[in-house]
Amino acid sequence: MEARDTELAKELDATLQARRELGTEYEPALVESFLEKLEQRLDATVDRRVRRQVAEQRMVVARGGRPAAGPATGEHFGERFGFAVITLVLAIPLSAIGVANAGLKGLVVTWAGIVGVNAFQAARSAPWRHTRRADDEDR
Repeated sequence: MEARDTELAKELDATLQARRELGTEYEPALVESFLEKLEQRLDATVDRRVRRQVAEQRMVVARGGRPAAGPATGEHFGERFGFAVITLVLAIPLSAIGVANAGLKGLVVTWAGIVGVNAFQAARSAPWRHTRRADDEDR
């Protein structure tokens, strides 16, 4: 486990402990605060990856090569897997909020949304879509 993962786990533990101490009336604010921290962490990671990829492409072009053509997101297994893991991690507090506000119906709607987002991402990065694009560019 990386240091940042440990830090995020500590933040989650602190949020859960605060929820136990403060009660359910502060739960939405606590969840929102944790999600903001998680979003900042994800934004920083994405920014770092984008800068690295841009620098790598510039290096390839500077050396006289051609930049790799491919989809902008979701092409690699690690990216798809990471997206799935993030949605499942976020599913925990979202499920709790859905159940607290609407009971079983809220839980069903929450998980339908999670499945829908993952299905959309999977279809967007489907390998058959990318091979068609490559075939179309050759014509």
